[in-house]
Amino acid sequence: MLAVERGAATAEYAVATMAAVGFAGLLVVILRGEEVRGILTDLVRNALTVG
Repeated sequence: MLAVERGAATAEYAVATMAAVGFAGLLVVILRGEEVRGILTDLVRNALTVG
């Protein structure tokens, strides 16, 4: 593998990592909302309810 190719692969990993961090940040913002929190709480309650 040429040194240029190794640099390209490293750049691709960096871009993929930044995209993942951005997506995680977006999820944190969404999940902090009261409405979403309520929906998730209800979902967990219903899943744990027996009968």
